[in-house]
Amino acid sequence: MRFLYDLGVLAMVAGMRIAAVFNPKARLWVRGRRGIFRRMERAVEPGADIAWFHAASLGEFEQGRPLIEALREACPSYRILVTFFSPSGYEIRKNYSGADYVFYLPADTPRNVRRFMRIFRPKIAVFVKYEFWVNYLLAMKRSGTRLYLISSIFREGQIFFRPWGGLFRRALDAFDYIFVQNEASRELLSSIGYDRCDVAGDTRFDRVSAIAAGAKTLPAVERFAAGAPIFVAGSTWPLDEELLLGLIDRYRDVKFIVAPHEIDSARIEALRARIARPSVRYTQIGPQDDLSEAQVLFVDTIGILSSVYRYGRWGYIGGGFGAGIHNTLEAAVFGLPLAFGPRYRKFREACDLVACGGARSVTDAGELSEWFGALYGSDEETRRAGEACRAYVAEHRGATDRILREICR
Repeated sequence: MRFLYDLGVLAMVAGMRIAAVFNPKARLWVRGRRGIFRRMERAVEPGADIAWFHAASLGEFEQGRPLIEALREACPSYRILVTFFSPSGYEIRKNYSGADYVFYLPADTPRNVRRFMRIFRPKIAVFVKYEFWVNYLLAMKRSGTRLYLISSIFREGQIFFRPWGGLFRRALDAFDYIFVQNEASRELLSSIGYDRCDVAGDTRFDRVSAIAAGAKTLPAVERFAAGAPIFVAGSTWPLDEELLLGLIDRYRDVKFIVAPHEIDSARIEALRARIARPSVRYTQIGPQDDLSEAQVLFVDTIGILSSVYRYGRWGYIGGGFGAGIHNTLEAAVFGLPLAFGPRYRKFREACDLVACGGARSVTDAGELSEWFGALYGSDEETRRAGEACRAYVAEHRGATDRILREICR
């Protein structure tokens, strides 16, 4: 089984190199790992005590970020290493000031793992949510690294719970402690004899609460809003935007902010051409521009959406007509009633927000119009649904402190 796993990793690397010819993200994945060990050796301080945090991508990094910052404050002697598997995490956070070192994770081959462990010799390692690289995990178990998995969710179909999953169960046993999001995950781990586990919840609640407390003031957005009721649609895809066009056209006294998931200029311009109301792009707003006539704002830059939600009265989260909805908590923490597409059931927080009355899943433009019409016509309904979202986030904070106590213990 180990041989097959190592063969699979090599096949993945070969596939990435082939894909790099055609795919920009694969190209970044390959280029980012060239000469990586030389860069690591030059960067690391000899004898430094390393606390290593690994995240697959940007979303997992944001889950781990509250713990990174809490550990840095509690144990300032540690040097923080952050690694990413995906370019969508590394390229955005490669200059993250909360870490001493930020790198791509070298592919999980035995040779790479030996070199990585020789350079860093981590005292503590924290993997976020889903990453299970067998060679890294087993090497850390042998070396005595204290290893933790946080904000994880387990499901019956995963390889750990299959008869042929012995290698991955061995890798799972390398973790000194696993912090899961729900009781069902804890029970699944218990069914295979793993009991070093705690239902700590999801650190994203702590992260979005911290973001809300320190949300940026965005002067251009404030000038655009100018006291009007604002509908914010975040991380939208084309199928989401098809539904939103009807609302934008019908509710002329509501201003709309649309933040597409892919900020391709041609796509945004094509969308603007389909909207009769005056629109503007965020990056094209000058300090003295008159925005009094603008009624639709397109956010064509990354990194500000979590602060844009503070200006909203209602919200829509994209992705629910594709692989799955994007981050609902960034909007919920500001008390926005939410709508999203039908593919949300893999996301516990989205299910909970629907159950508590703060959110609604819609399958077509008619259902979206019905949902928004009821809120638009009732300040009380808007307040009630928004407060349900805000209270839900507040009730689920605290996972970071719970995890930190165990690590420091």
